[in-house]
Amino acid sequence: MKAMGIDFGLKRIGIALSDETKFLATPVETYHRTNIADDIAHLKEIIQKNKVDEIVCGLPLNTRGEEQTIAQQTREFMDKLAAETSAKITFLDERFTSVMAEEILAKKYRDYKKRKQLLDAVAANIILQDYLDRR
Repeated sequence: MKAMGIDFGLKRIGIALSDETKFLATPVETYHRTNIADDIAHLKEIIQKNKVDEIVCGLPLNTRGEEQTIAQQTREFMDKLAAETSAKITFLDERFTSVMAEEILAKKYRDYKKRKQLLDAVAANIILQDYLDRR
């Protein structure tokens, strides 16, 4: 079984998957959202295809550790996903993951447009790897 990392956003969802041993995370894709039903269906397909039994979703907190408005939207979306799958869902503080992802990508890609396409998937990877490392 694998774990999935999610960097939830209003326009895009970054997705990462672990290996079978849940030791190493790998960025999979940045999914461009369309509507909730299609978004959930897309994630369910990945979950089923990859035999995901655990989902780690980044929870947006401000610098004081308080939930932001998007945090409630993230929780609501994940509640809908939880109703469609048997995977265990865990939330993890995602502060600064996008900044870290941008720093990683800036070293490899000079083109901002290329970095932007990969940013959310790399952020999801950071969230998932952080979770895996803590276990």
